[in-house]
Amino acid sequence: MNHRAVWAIYSFEMARTGRTLFQSIVSPVLSTSLYFVVFGAAIGSRIPEIEGVGYGSFIVPGLIMMTLLTQSVMNASFGIYFPRFVGTIFEILSAPVSALEITLGYVGAAATKSIILGLIILATAGFFVPLKIAHPLWMLAFLVFTSVTFSLLGFIIGLWAEGFEKLQIIPLLIITPLTFLGGSFYSINVLPPFWQAVSLANPIVYLVSGFRWSFYEVADVSLTVSVAMIAVFLVACLAIVWWFFKTGYKIKK
Repeated sequence: MNHRAVWAIYSFEMARTGRTLFQSIVSPVLSTSLYFVVFGAAIGSRIPEIEGVGYGSFIVPGLIMMTLLTQSVMNASFGIYFPRFVGTIFEILSAPVSALEITLGYVGAAATKSIILGLIILATAGFFVPLKIAHPLWMLAFLVFTSVTFSLLGFIIGLWAEGFEKLQIIPLLIITPLTFLGGSFYSINVLPPFWQAVSLANPIVYLVSGFRWSFYEVADVSLTVSVAMIAVFLVACLAIVWWFFKTGYKIKK
């Protein structure tokens, strides 16, 4: 393992966050705070509790997960796409750096940014609503593995995209709508049976449910199923990344 190469890529990506601090950290935190104000005050006054948890507190895990998913994908996709766009990807590929080391550098940096952002939003939420974290280790585990998994997805998108427009398609048109419909702001148990069954086809439901369980021990699906879904998605993303580097698809062409 070429640790210097991994650290060089990782530190470069983290330094880019420092140069775009408002866009990378401040803007997502402010946007999430507005959700607390709008949903917590306007809707929370009409919905006192969901499954024994105050509405404002109930939506905290969903808001964190929504930001985590979109930011992980966008950070990782832009991180690897920009070297392709300017042509410096060939310098990385010609260097004595393996595909694993390249992936670790870019994905590790994107996941780190998302984890930091998630923790900042969690701390910010404490100013708006009372928080309870029943299982802090499980909470951190979901935070880390979700960030890594969706950073891998973003890495795949960055390798696949042929323009800046394509970088936005999946985060904006697929991930964000699925997150809104994945129980971020409600429990799917309040839906009619048909729509509950439809919601279970949404993979985001399992991520939000498991993450919320780590806070309040309430969940729409079992913890085992949530963990299994993350594991399956993680393995699938790793397999796709391996295939991209193995074949040189969208990298060497």
